Amino acid sequence: MHQFMGWHRPILTDSGGFQVFSLQDLRRVNDDGAVFRSHLDGSEHFFSPEKVVQIQEQLGADIIMVLDECAIPFEREYIKAAMARTHRWAERCRAAQTRKDQALFGIVQGGIFADLRQESARFLAALDFPGYAIGGLSVGESKEDMHAMLEITVPLLPEQKPRYLMGVGSPEDLVECVARGIDIFDCALPTRLARNGTALTHTGRLNLRNAEFARQRGPLEEGCTCYTCQHFSRAYLRHLIKAEEILGLRLTSLHNVHFMVHLMGEIRQALLDGTFSAMREEFLASYQIVPYEIRHRNKEAWLARQRAKKGQ
Repeated sequence: MHQFMGWHRPILTDSGGFQVFSLQDLRRVNDDGAVFRSHLDGSEHFFSPEKVVQIQEQLGADIIMVLDECAIPFEREYIKAAMARTHRWAERCRAAQTRKDQALFGIVQGGIFADLRQESARFLAALDFPGYAIGGLSVGESKEDMHAMLEITVPLLPEQKPRYLMGVGSPEDLVECVARGIDIFDCALPTRLARNGTALTHTGRLNLRNAEFARQRGPLEEGCTCYTCQHFSRAYLRHLIKAEEILGLRLTSLHNVHFMVHLMGEIRQALLDGTFSAMREEFLASYQIVPYEIRHRNKEAWLARQRAKKGQ
């Protein structure tokens, strides 16, 4: 995959566990694995723990994931059963791995239940994986619940091994979750926001569709060194987005990804300098966080649009 993509830096692949959660209408799960029905032609495809390891080994990723069952975080009995299944699958993935040049990560589950999170972290830590992912968060619970689960889970994972928070990556999440011991993040948020005409800045999000940007000649953010900010104005980007020109989404995506990489660089440097606490306080004081109610409403609207597309 490195050669195919022309990318000679680390690649991380997932096992399909999130799709067990997000494609609930197209899958069946049992102790053997997950059966997915193709949204293209209706054909069925079975993924066992052993098969997902084999696929990831063939892809050649540097960091690979065990198969897990991600579930709605509020239903305790289902969460408990899914966690136990995830543990059994983790053991099978560990046994199925043949390549030693790939880091296979275990995935902690347990929803928003402290005792289940603790049980899962202890079980997986005992399997001695080279790294640990924390799954099943940022799937509908509040940020307060997410932070509480991290504060319970992270101390039980080996400090000398990387800890990866799956599917989480808004700017405030990077700052707050690093403070709680997270090392690695992944999230489609920067490009998803860009596709909807929203840019990230150190003071919060900019909805470029708003009329206030129609005559603003400055960059998305003063001092930003990304290609977009070095060459184009807010007004021009708004024009592209309103005209539904694909260039507008690409330029905004470039900016948002640059912003996230730069922010992570600032966090890393602050950790090295011993100034992270001050950096965290300063960032959160100036960054306007989108309230939970608005984020939840936007997510529900997006899900409704996705369901409508499937109906078509």
